[in-house]
Amino acid sequence: MKKQPLLILLLCFIAGILFQEHLIMGQALIFQLLIISTASLFSILVKNKFFQHIKHYCLGFFFFSIGIFVHFHNSEQPKLPILKQKETIVFQLDKKLNSNEKNRKYYVDVLDISDLKQKENLPVKTVLSIPKDLETLDFKHYYKAQVYIHQPEETKNDFQFDYKKYLARQGVHFQAYLPNDILKTEKQTISFEDKIKQKRLNILNKIDHSSLSPKIREFLKGIILADRTEMDAETVKDFNRTGLVHLLAISGSHMAIIFWIVLIIFNQIIPVRFRKVSIILSILLIWIFAVFIDYGSSVMRSCLMISCYYMMVLLQRKSDLLHSLALSAFILLIVDSNRLFDVGFQLSYVAVLGIWWLTNPIKAFFRKPTFKAEKFFYEISAMTFAAQIATLPLAIYYFHQFSFVSIVANLLIIPLSELIIVSSLLVVVLIVFGFGNIPFLYRGFDVFVEYILKLIHWFSGFESLMTKNIPLNIIELSILLLVIYFLKFLIKDIFNPKNLLRFGFSLLAFFVVRISFNISHYNKEEMIVHSFYKEKIVSVKDKDQAVFWMKQNKNEDKIRDFVINPYLISRRIKDFKINYIPMDSGAFVYQGKQYVIQE
Repeated sequence: MKKQPLLILLLCFIAGILFQEHLIMGQALIFQLLIISTASLFSILVKNKFFQHIKHYCLGFFFFSIGIFVHFHNSEQPKLPILKQKETIVFQLDKKLNSNEKNRKYYVDVLDISDLKQKENLPVKTVLSIPKDLETLDFKHYYKAQVYIHQPEETKNDFQFDYKKYLARQGVHFQAYLPNDILKTEKQTISFEDKIKQKRLNILNKIDHSSLSPKIREFLKGIILADRTEMDAETVKDFNRTGLVHLLAISGSHMAIIFWIVLIIFNQIIPVRFRKVSIILSILLIWIFAVFIDYGSSVMRSCLMISCYYMMVLLQRKSDLLHSLALSAFILLIVDSNRLFDVGFQLSYVAVLGIWWLTNPIKAFFRKPTFKAEKFFYEISAMTFAAQIATLPLAIYYFHQFSFVSIVANLLIIPLSELIIVSSLLVVVLIVFGFGNIPFLYRGFDVFVEYILKLIHWFSGFESLMTKNIPLNIIELSILLLVIYFLKFLIKDIFNPKNLLRFGFSLLAFFVVRISFNISHYNKEEMIVHSFYKEKIVSVKDKDQAVFWMKQNKNEDKIRDFVINPYLISRRIKDFKINYIPMDSGAFVYQGKQYVIQE
């Protein structure tokens, strides 16, 4: 507690959020807990040996109860309007989402519904899908259209992704499809937030009209302006397979590079005696940039960490990475505790913790560098290894796949990331200021990025090095994180028996738990009826085999991705078979038993 008080209090706060998420305490009980925990803080003032001994526990208990209280308010279900299947709505754009082959998707705020009598439950936020042949939405207009609207379906099985809960964490409670034309009217007054969003949209449109090739435009929009909504599926798949998707997201490395560029420029302009002014202006500019690109989790985390770190420098206090990390997490989670369940948030913070925990021990394996370039390579390599090791359990837990090629790909591409980000930022700045047609410059950028993308595509082609459908539950994940914790001590002193025993025991515990779960699932037999929109799929599990019955249809690939593969992972099944039922039949016989697929 004395060494890292903020980090420990953050863990207590997070424990409170998780407690409320899974046990869901009532309002009266939460207020009682808050009163008790607040009263316990008086132990800090009592100069009694017993109270001085428990004061740290009382402080941790107080932050635990604050976590419960904050998450209670952030996860409160709003009162929703009762809607018909088809409604005429008035709405405005809130956020642009990833498109698919047929439709553009948006988050929109529904401001009015024509036939709704009780208007007090408005506005509500919904996911809206619009065919690509209709005009794109912007932030300067209100829109009116007839839509098919409904609440997301409840998840019926424990292994399926809970899309309804995911949307609710974003404050979104409906899904809608707009098949026909839209009426629009210009807003009389546009809010400051919408003006910023519209400006970003205008810049994205400018990039679309630049002389860059289409694929490079989408890459540029993703790496600098955090807009991957129109990026082709093949490029995204290549980045996912090679473990380089963090390069596409605006992450800590992006913000740090942009901050250093701005700081270097200010240091050249502003006299040495005003260096503090350079730091303040640089912090201000990265926050303006963060707001401009719609402040995602990783962006906010990195901006807060940079701000906290350099505030300590400005105050001439000893800067501490963990204090900055904990403080930034506190601020984000107090504003919205649902961020804790965002995969990007978790991976972002675990990566930074991994870099802090493992980088120096890994660097000790390298020889002493002779040149600056060699030192830079060792630094980048150690940080890359540390981040990959730390985030590997979480990545497997959420995505159930791992590619050995990602290690090599990261080592080759990450050292180039500074050049990629700096050159991309320069190109965006030139386009913003109207220099959208400089043939030799844009042609050179095109060729440079094209070769990077080809290299990443080449790495993604090593299918044999990709392991898919890896099962991992929360208990196994926790033990693996403990293994990584002990790994540092083993790396630092591999010949120390104590370090070897602690690491070996935690690794053994992981395999014992994993084998136990494998045996448990192996002995489980079950029959489940799965739903995918209007489709019904029946599965029968017997030992380590599963048989699926379904009617052959055009959605088979999606059924494999969203129903079959998640089920196989959750039940740890390797061998499966799909049987197709005739379209005019609603039943099948398996091992002497008849099963009916209800329509």
